[in-house]
Amino acid sequence: MPFELFIGLRYLKAKRKSTFISLITLISVAGVALGVMALIIVLAVMTGFEEDLKDKILGTNAHIVVLNSVGAVQDYPQLMKKIESIDGVVASTPFIYNQVMLSTGKNVSGVVLRGIDVATDAKVTNLHKSMVEGDLKSLESEVGKTPGVVIGKELAKNLGLFLGDTVDVISPMGNITPLGMMPKLNRFRITGIFNTGMFEYDSTLAYVSLQEAQQFLGLGDVVTGIQLKVRDVYKTGELARKIDRELGPPYHARDWMQMNKNILFALKTEKSVMFIILTLIVLVAAFGIASTLFMVVMEKTRDIAILKSMGATSRSIMRIFVFEGLIIGVFGTIIGVLGGLLVALNLEPIVSVIQKLTGFELFSKDIYYLDHFPSQVVTSDVVLISVTAVLISFAATLYPSWAASRMAPAEALRYE
Repeated sequence: MPFELFIGLRYLKAKRKSTFISLITLISVAGVALGVMALIIVLAVMTGFEEDLKDKILGTNAHIVVLNSVGAVQDYPQLMKKIESIDGVVASTPFIYNQVMLSTGKNVSGVVLRGIDVATDAKVTNLHKSMVEGDLKSLESEVGKTPGVVIGKELAKNLGLFLGDTVDVISPMGNITPLGMMPKLNRFRITGIFNTGMFEYDSTLAYVSLQEAQQFLGLGDVVTGIQLKVRDVYKTGELARKIDRELGPPYHARDWMQMNKNILFALKTEKSVMFIILTLIVLVAAFGIASTLFMVVMEKTRDIAILKSMGATSRSIMRIFVFEGLIIGVFGTIIGVLGGLLVALNLEPIVSVIQKLTGFELFSKDIYYLDHFPSQVVTSDVVLISVTAVLISFAATLYPSWAASRMAPAEALRYE
């Protein structure tokens, strides 16, 4: 062991006359630990939010959507074959998108009505995996029977609907009469209820078969667009541009990142800002490390003079106090990492216990769009936080250590 490290460890041990300095040292360690712990927990939660939100978006929506900029898409079976021949595209399915109203007589709600091809939708989206009652195949109703509709769990709760109930679907784009435009109304039967876990989707989406949507909306044999599933979800931007080149005008492709760029950008920005803000906790702890070293230097003035008289260089004196400060920073970082990982990896049960004890809902799905508390620890984030904390601790040791190394032995021992 280098003698500088040995002496630095000795200076950390408490003595009767340096109890106050030892207390400040413990506070500095606790400050670093709390800062690191807070950073790990917050970044794990925000990463969990981001990944869970991406899973919900990609599970309900397609990776890429191809639209016609001048209207509906005609001859969509041929267009689907052409798109599926492009390298990187796994599957495709047509869809219809329109806004309607659902009415039960007592309750009314505006929703987005989607017409889907039951045979191919499962190849592109994970809607079939989100079904909690009924199934998507029930949308293929027989001729003469009430057509089926699948709605979200929250929408069913808001309208008081259950499996097998009927609901009136009202389209504002109805028939033209001498009295003006009359809304079109058709009765549908609830044949399925889904739960994606994302409140915004579960409360605003309703699905019918492609044929029923075409007939109800009076579209004929056309669709709104084509949904695509791709091989690599993080290279959809490049693939969308390739599809644009292959198809040419008036078709254009939009990937899931473009369609959700506002919320994804907000999450990324918030994560960066929180990292910067919480790093200030470590900076405050670094001031504690610097204060501890200044007091140790003042107390060990005689020791420094004796060491220099025995041949210790200024660089060796500086190393003693750098090691002492680093020990505080590294020890605090280790405690913070262990505590942060312990909480982050068990966050959901911890939150559940707190909510049961306090009776207060810490996490409302109506606000955060999700139905549970996600937490995902990323190794690179933990490494970045640890390195940042140690570097800040190291920076805090430099000036006090330099001041100690500049001390002249004669001046230090003049009044001894």
